[in-house]
Amino acid sequence: MLSSKESQNILIHQTLKQFWGFDEFRSSQEQIILSIINGKDTLALLPTGGGKSLCYQLPAIILEGTCLVISPLLALMRDQLQSLQALGIEAELLSSDLDEFEEETVYNRCKEGLTKVLFVSPERLQNQLFLRNIQEIHISFIAVDEAHCISEWGQDFRPSYQNIKRFRQDFKNVPCLALTATATNQVVDEISIKLGLHQPQVFKKSFRRENLNIIVGNTADKYNRILEFLRQNPSSGIIYTRTRREAEELTLYLKNNKFQNVDFFHAGMTARDRENLQKKWITSQFHVLVSTNAFGMGIDKDNVRFVIHFSPSSTLENYYQEIGRAGRNGQEAIVLLLWNEQELKNIDDIFKNQIPNKTEYEKILMYLYSIFQIGDSDLPERTFQLDINRIKNLSKCSNAKIKNILTFLNNQELIYYKNSISSSTLQSFINSEDLEQLAPSDAYFMELLFRNLPGLAIQKVHFSDLAFCKKNGFDILSFKERLKQMQKAGHLEYLDGSQHSIKFLKPRNDRHLSGEYWSLFNQIQKNKLKKWEENKFFIKDTDFCKMKLILSYFGERDADNCGKCSVCRKKTNTKRTLSTEIFEQLAKRPMALEEVAANLNFHSKESISDTLIFLLDIGKVKMLNYKTYMLNQ
Repeated sequence: MLSSKESQNILIHQTLKQFWGFDEFRSSQEQIILSIINGKDTLALLPTGGGKSLCYQLPAIILEGTCLVISPLLALMRDQLQSLQALGIEAELLSSDLDEFEEETVYNRCKEGLTKVLFVSPERLQNQLFLRNIQEIHISFIAVDEAHCISEWGQDFRPSYQNIKRFRQDFKNVPCLALTATATNQVVDEISIKLGLHQPQVFKKSFRRENLNIIVGNTADKYNRILEFLRQNPSSGIIYTRTRREAEELTLYLKNNKFQNVDFFHAGMTARDRENLQKKWITSQFHVLVSTNAFGMGIDKDNVRFVIHFSPSSTLENYYQEIGRAGRNGQEAIVLLLWNEQELKNIDDIFKNQIPNKTEYEKILMYLYSIFQIGDSDLPERTFQLDINRIKNLSKCSNAKIKNILTFLNNQELIYYKNSISSSTLQSFINSEDLEQLAPSDAYFMELLFRNLPGLAIQKVHFSDLAFCKKNGFDILSFKERLKQMQKAGHLEYLDGSQHSIKFLKPRNDRHLSGEYWSLFNQIQKNKLKKWEENKFFIKDTDFCKMKLILSYFGERDADNCGKCSVCRKKTNTKRTLSTEIFEQLAKRPMALEEVAANLNFHSKESISDTLIFLLDIGKVKMLNYKTYMLNQ
């Protein structure tokens, strides 16, 4: 007869095979899952690509009841929800997009035991309706994703994570699984204490990735370097840029140079376009996405052969997460980081320009509340369209400083700040029966809205301005202006999904904003600068193994050199002259400087160019044409 432990092992392997099609678990996944199944508090530190989501999804299927997943990232929760539903696993998401009827449906499915995974944001734990309903739901265990957000030592701190410990007091016998991909030893200890984990089983996988070749290059001509790299590496990959504009311009350059299998991806695109591109990239063997860091969270694609950073990330945590999307199938992958001194100085300036002093901080807040006529202790219910240029003109502060403060207020759950493209929303304040009270032109327009937007007569609806205008023959600018006129007349409320918007979540409190929140904001800015300085050292250093520097940053001391990063390769090749390596390349076929540099990517393009000129002078190399070199035999 099988023991209980043997039975559990068989069951979890059968479930893994049935739903995910895998025969074996990765690294410590199996031990983490068994720890949760056996009712123990568990803390799992799994680097990007380590399979964090499986650690709560699989036990959620096996255990009776509903797994409550707490995550701060709505986009990630939606991705995970779609992945589970595609596998045939019952999962639900409670978000602010749901109306009362939709929320009630979610709660009822959980109470009936149909839902295996319920995703919520941490601020939901203070919602009274949620707190009443959750008492009637059988919770199998609580999973806290992105658990590092509980730490005040990072720039991702979310105060609502502090509520989890108090929330768990009503579920004393329910185990908790804390998951994070990037955390220093200090943050790991803080997670355990602040979540109130009881004698947790701690699983910490090494951050070492044996199959990653980390190449860091000081490069003036990044465009050409990337073009040559892509020509030499026809496969699927990601190129990360700092800005949307960089993503679009680099994509255009590559397409103009006959590299067509590339697209840009960023938060400024519509949700449908982002979803279509994501699907195309996941199923392709050769598609390349040029993206801001909006892309990649929760994406599991195993055949990514390279990740290129067109510009450095702001922190080593971000950089490690982003390169972790390469080589998940265990095969060799290249991660290429391009930089130059002028760019590092520009990023220094960007950081300085986006950090306001206390006077600027208070001025921006004053104008933010004044624009929407919100007095002290007031809390308006409606969502407002936000024109950042108006705050800029009033406060005389830069857009970067204003957006920095808005992002901070959003992360502290004082406001909800939407800065991406989404569906527009419309809510009518008059009934279809009352149209005759309006002017004929207004009545006709409202009737058109009712006819084309089902449900508008009874609730707020989401819709596409563009689709509406195409169907009804409207000019989109005229249509939006008409809606604003109707809003001003009090007939409806319109939110343009292509514009920024803001909703205030807590009453205005100037004393707190200038006191504790300023102190926290100031501390986060100092953390940002400190992390950037640490990242700059990683980028510029030419003495220490790049993988070893990463491992040291995350608390892994006395690690061995990787032997394959740009620093290790250069040291290994000290006995081989650069001339010898260039000879080996040109022996294959004539090449341009850019191709030689792409193949010898651990040497700088400048040193390769200087060596080629020297070889030309002594007659070892000759020019085939004005830019192609060949051996002079």
